[in-house]
Amino acid sequence: MNNTTLNSENGKHVKTGEFILYLMGVFFYTTMTGMVGGNRNAYLVNVLRLPEEQTSLFNILTAVIPFILNSFIVMYIDGRKMGKSGKFRPIAMLVAVPMAIVMMLSFWAPEGLSGTILMIYIVTLAVLWAVFCTFGNSINMVANVMTPNLKERDHVLSFRSISSAVGNSAPVVILLVIGLIWKKDNPELINAVAGTSIRSVEGLQYIISAGLCGVVGIITVLLGMKMVRERTVYTAEKKNPLIGFVDIIKNKYAWTIIISEFLKSFRGIATYMEAFIAAAVLGDISKKILFVLPVGIGTAVGMLVINFLLKKFDARQLYIASGIYSVCANSIAFGVGYAYFKTGTAILQIIFIAFLFLIGLQFGASNLLPSMFQADVLEDIEVKTGKRFDASFPFVIGIGTLISGTIASAVAPLILYGEGSIIGYIQPSDLDPTPIQSLDTKITLLFFYTIMHGIMMFLAGVPFFFYKLTGKTKEDIHNAVIAQRESLKDAE
Repeated sequence: MNNTTLNSENGKHVKTGEFILYLMGVFFYTTMTGMVGGNRNAYLVNVLRLPEEQTSLFNILTAVIPFILNSFIVMYIDGRKMGKSGKFRPIAMLVAVPMAIVMMLSFWAPEGLSGTILMIYIVTLAVLWAVFCTFGNSINMVANVMTPNLKERDHVLSFRSISSAVGNSAPVVILLVIGLIWKKDNPELINAVAGTSIRSVEGLQYIISAGLCGVVGIITVLLGMKMVRERTVYTAEKKNPLIGFVDIIKNKYAWTIIISEFLKSFRGIATYMEAFIAAAVLGDISKKILFVLPVGIGTAVGMLVINFLLKKFDARQLYIASGIYSVCANSIAFGVGYAYFKTGTAILQIIFIAFLFLIGLQFGASNLLPSMFQADVLEDIEVKTGKRFDASFPFVIGIGTLISGTIASAVAPLILYGEGSIIGYIQPSDLDPTPIQSLDTKITLLFFYTIMHGIMMFLAGVPFFFYKLTGKTKEDIHNAVIAQRESLKDAE
């Protein structure tokens, strides 16, 4: 590569306005996905009041069916030619409106639906949602191709991850405000929504929140994708997309991420409990923010800390260290929370909230660093094969997370409630919309919410002891990719 090209690749490419609008689009896109991801489990249990076996079946079906469909979707995305509008931007723009519509329908069930018909309805919506999310994830892929400059790319990836993390927590703020306006124990509201498609006041809170997230999400995603630019060069040669899966599986660095994400996805059991511990401890699902906000602030701060530490340590070292930190912070948080639940002492409550913030610091590493690992492995594969697999690579990683995530989502409801459950959570009913949970239930919920998460994050860091794509090796591969892309330009 000549000096002119090298200076061009190392220069600044992403304009400030483009960067800000892109982050806004990512923020509110993740607000939509966070609305469903953070509240659908509680909707099924507390509003639709499905038995634990049906909830478990729902989780299995909505993991397996979309995975099969997504295998074809990612091959289509990676097989697309890069046109004048780019490769990923048009997809994100096309899917914004249908995503918002399906998100709202995810918290609405026609009056009179029950049993098998209700299950078919909610599973169909969940499958559609998962498919749209696969297309919609193109907005995240844009960050990999906005600039050929390695440092600028990592900068974009870092702030994209921060924007996603904060956006994911935004629905709890909206839900809190809606909950303060429309309280679950309001007799007039209870009578007004009973027997309707909304079903309960909690259902009303969800659908209003979803509507707000959807409207803002459509506007910002369309605006952000309108302004952003893709600046990498792709080969136009059509190849068998199945070979791409083989190329990924043959990469040793890819296996590090696959195994790590497989282990990390078992934390789904812990995250499943979040809404229910909020309801059990605080008496109202809308007050979940009192748990989520400290963690969310800690996540944002953690990402900024990781960004600073990346100047002195490599991503591999920080990811391993964050796993060790996670198991320690979560264990201490459980101890403090246990003491608080036993005594009700105010100072212990404050200390526990502080530890929720400290737990969130680890989320900074788990949300930020994997995107950097994936971007680096994509370039390693590109150097070796001459092909890009921006959509296929996350799908292959998803093979492992499908297994562990499906197990976690199938087991979690059986652990949470129903006859023989470990936690013994009491479902709301028409006669008692806010049942009081026992002390043992609260403590066991806390155990799964903290200790379970800490253990899985520690295990997720173990495979990175064998990951060597850092430092000079990472830079050499990036330079090789730039040279390879230059040859494509010359050949056109």
